[in-house]
Amino acid sequence: MKKIGFLSFGHWSDAHGSATRSASDVLLQSIDLAVAAEELGADGAYYRVHHFAQQLASPFPLLAAVGAKTRTIEIGTGVIDMRYENPFYMTENAGAADLIAGGRLQLGISRGSPEQVIEGWRYFGYAPAAGESDADMGRRHSELFLRLLQGEGFARPSPQPMFPNPPGLLRLEPHAEGLRERIWWGSASNATAVWAAQMGMNLQSSTLKADESGEPFHVQQAKQIRAYREAWKAAGHTRTPRVSVSRSIFALTDDRDRAYFGRDGGGDQIGVIDNMRAVFGRSYAAEPERLIEQLRADEGVAEADTLLLTVPNQLGVDYNTHVLENILRHIAPALGWR
Repeated sequence: MKKIGFLSFGHWSDAHGSATRSASDVLLQSIDLAVAAEELGADGAYYRVHHFAQQLASPFPLLAAVGAKTRTIEIGTGVIDMRYENPFYMTENAGAADLIAGGRLQLGISRGSPEQVIEGWRYFGYAPAAGESDADMGRRHSELFLRLLQGEGFARPSPQPMFPNPPGLLRLEPHAEGLRERIWWGSASNATAVWAAQMGMNLQSSTLKADESGEPFHVQQAKQIRAYREAWKAAGHTRTPRVSVSRSIFALTDDRDRAYFGRDGGGDQIGVIDNMRAVFGRSYAAEPERLIEQLRADEGVAEADTLLLTVPNQLGVDYNTHVLENILRHIAPALGWR
């Protein structure tokens, strides 16, 4: 059994054929797709976060809106770039969004991905400390965020407060009980997956990772997940961690599917991203019977408990609902995911 959700990059443009021609279109359709996905029985609605781009950016208003419009579906990110974040303000925002959603938030965070601008985090008021890299800064922000989510008091109360205070040191409010255990780390390497395990975070492994062995992407990803679980066990955590992988998967069931995705998804690709040699996983697009056989051989998907389906959000809510329904109805049962 697997949890199955969607992951939207939240693109918009006025290009021919785009159903999302503005930021307003993307935000409102993101809510509508989450509602439709919940009605289909999907388990998660996840959104990418990118700054300085015509894509979804500040996640918490959207997460709160989705939380208010749905009842059961998990709501998350994949991922929030922690180089841009104030951990204190983020703790308040996350707490509020989680309470609105009734404890369904699943926040994916990371040191970030390649950017649209040079050192964009500087415009947000952040800079690495002496001897730090920007990745170090992102991890430092993350560690502080995790501590704040625990809900322990740390701030000395004023002797003359505007309103009465509870006894002792004060914490940030609102506090969302259990959210600390629903934080995921977006990892592109074996080493950061091990670090995430040591920190007690769930693991998000995407459609690319550092090429550390020259093996096919799905094989390297499966090894990354196993290394993560071994590190989790060694760290002595008592709960069972969760692991998600992302895939572009399209079951070709009608003429629209064949027109959009009828060409074979091809194999892995090798590239350089942030000065790192990376292997990019293949896309899957085939008739259901063939697709089932292809996915059965994917070791990364087999290792994960959660599968996030990347959706072509610019094709609109109706078509993406159809894409999700194809997987949930035709593919997932045959593979034992449902």
